[in-house]
Amino acid sequence: MAKIVVLGAGISGHVAASHLRRKLGKKHQVVVVSPNSNYQWVPSNIWVGIGRMKSKSVIFPLAPLYKRKGIDFKQAKAQSFHPEGDAETDQGFVSIEYVAGEQQGKTEKVTYDYLINATGPKLNFEATPGLIPGKNKTFSVCTYGHADHAWQGLKEQIDRMKRGEEVAILIGTGHGKSTCQGAAFEYILNVEQELRRHKVRDKATITWISNEYELGDFGMDGMLLSYGGFSMKSHEMVEMVFEDRGIKWIKRAGVYAVEDGKALYETLDGEKHEISYDFGMLIPAFSGHGFKAFDKNGEDITSKLFKGFMIVDADYTPKPYEEWRAQDWPETYQNPSYPNIFAPGIAFAPPHTISKPRKSKNGTDIFPAPPRTGMPSGITAKLVADNIIDAIKSGGKELHHKGSMANMGAACIASAGYGSFTGVGISITTFPIVPDHEKYPDSQGRKLGKTFGEIGLAGHWLKYTLHHAFIYKAKMRPFWWLIPE
Repeated sequence: MAKIVVLGAGISGHVAASHLRRKLGKKHQVVVVSPNSNYQWVPSNIWVGIGRMKSKSVIFPLAPLYKRKGIDFKQAKAQSFHPEGDAETDQGFVSIEYVAGEQQGKTEKVTYDYLINATGPKLNFEATPGLIPGKNKTFSVCTYGHADHAWQGLKEQIDRMKRGEEVAILIGTGHGKSTCQGAAFEYILNVEQELRRHKVRDKATITWISNEYELGDFGMDGMLLSYGGFSMKSHEMVEMVFEDRGIKWIKRAGVYAVEDGKALYETLDGEKHEISYDFGMLIPAFSGHGFKAFDKNGEDITSKLFKGFMIVDADYTPKPYEEWRAQDWPETYQNPSYPNIFAPGIAFAPPHTISKPRKSKNGTDIFPAPPRTGMPSGITAKLVADNIIDAIKSGGKELHHKGSMANMGAACIASAGYGSFTGVGISITTFPIVPDHEKYPDSQGRKLGKTFGEIGLAGHWLKYTLHHAFIYKAKMRPFWWLIPE
């Protein structure tokens, strides 16, 4: 009998656990450890944040589902990693602390034969002083709870505008190295359309602020894409959308502090500025969780497992930006020191950024960290699960399932407004996610035809359909596995 422990129940963790349970016999144990009692479909949080969808539509409780499917669930958070065991056991284990129920506050050693670290990122709000959801007139859509609160804050501003007051709205990134520009991009477009729906758009000044060098970078160094039979740079498409909607923008900016209704930021030229707002939604920096690891004798071996996020089969050799290659990116998400430990999705340490590193004249880093969105998170989780399943069934050590973000495409449907007949979706397909400048030297590292954009109502309906399809899949309804990652 094998015991597989999955840390985290987000997209990666839930996908891995679902496939493991479906493909392995009941004699094998699948254990999920997560501090969250609910699964949430994060891509739809932006609709919760504009009041067009209730948070109950993007979540469901994990414990009843896992009980029905034969997955052990512990509502707890990981504390430390012990891949060699300790004086009491030779088996690797994770130390956890329960966060709810009768066992709240208690710790436990959870042993494993295979460990999948799918803990994702820490939402590092504290990296920007004053950036606290619900404080200083700033909000977040990173979780369903945050998104609920953001809608309440936005509704207050809409009510003010209906009384004839002028309002300033600021949306974007809240740190010089924030990623997840896509979520902020979706939110600003949805907010803008909601103001038009409420007939108060003329009372609002809407500004985008971002650490991107050009609009449409999205942490992927921009794109040359096919659009309407032509080739267009991603920043040209985003500029077109913003200009059409009267959205102002500030780029190449790193927010370094937030005060009450005021964001302080530095630009690449070294100048420091401030902008006032009545409602702000700024994406925080992401970071690792700060886990520690210890060997059998209790000696600290954190550097064998973590480099901020978890170390996997990537090339982490320090080298100049010009020498970075697509081949540096991992394929199996396996830790090289402990081959029974894996880290798919957002939990693995990227070998380098995708956007060119840039510092201001004051030496401040102002460029996006690499994004790792839902689609590659699900794909990498499934391939990790399949490699573990093969190892359990055949006893082999060779990993046959591989998938690098440098040879993997991603389809993103960015909502640009909600509505059955007025909704808009921006469909962007990128191949590969990590640009390969050696293979595609004439098209910014990506293949034209497989990298394209479309805008229209059809995109909204596709995103809305995918919302329901992926909730269905996550609930492991009949034939759920036929829906691709």
